[in-house]
Amino acid sequence: MLKQRIVTALILAPLVLLGILYLDTSVFAAIIAIIIALGAWEWTVLARLQGALRIAYVVVLLLSIMVLYYYLILPASITSPSVTLLYAALIWWVLSLFCVIIYPSGSRVWQSSRLLLAVAGYIVLIPAWLSIVLLLQHSGPGYVLLLMLLVWGADIGAYFAGRRFGRHKLAPKVSPGKTWEGLIGALMATIIIVVTAFPLLEVAPESRTNLLALSLLVVLVSVLGDLLESMFKRMADVKDSGGLLPGHGGILDRIDSLTAAAPVFALGLYMLGEMA
Repeated sequence: MLKQRIVTALILAPLVLLGILYLDTSVFAAIIAIIIALGAWEWTVLARLQGALRIAYVVVLLLSIMVLYYYLILPASITSPSVTLLYAALIWWVLSLFCVIIYPSGSRVWQSSRLLLAVAGYIVLIPAWLSIVLLLQHSGPGYVLLLMLLVWGADIGAYFAGRRFGRHKLAPKVSPGKTWEGLIGALMATIIIVVTAFPLLEVAPESRTNLLALSLLVVLVSVLGDLLESMFKRMADVKDSGGLLPGHGGILDRIDSLTAAAPVFALGLYMLGEMA
């Protein structure tokens, strides 16, 4: 399994990096939309949608993204609706933290309504697409790359720290494999990544503390994204969201952390004045 994960990562990572650095915003937005749509297709399993409803779910998501692209991405500056959606995503992740903490209490509410589960998928996936595209358009590829490195680095740091030192479970009822020691490893990896990025992104000395604090928060939220998907998979009684990526499971299994991290990172940069 680990060998498959490494091979898949070695193939995908360079493609992602090249896309971030060299693709036009419109092409990049379309590719991210396709990835999000694949995630939406997998989400239909978690939402217990079947047949034509699965196709309709993905079509509605893509139509929503097209509308958002026209009204929120094409304008030269960040619009108020864009910022409002980012704040709404932040509120969602605060509520998600509560849901994860009290699980399995409250799970009956989710399981009683396919509509509620379906709407949750849109709230997770659509702001993630918007955030990543806004980052590329208004902050540049360097900050999109930093976001990806934060998520990847945290995942790697948590994996190895958890395997070596993991003793205390982080959320045993949701994801028994995660530990507090792994979380500390993720935060340590974050510090290394951000400090290394300071000169590369030409971050002013007076802004470095704020960017480091934001990055640490983003990584904490990225863990929440992973835990939330694990919670929904437990309710749907599935191990992986899909099998598209050998050794990694499905698309959702790879972007769950990113769906939470991206809106918080974009909103944080906007508040710090790094998104013009």
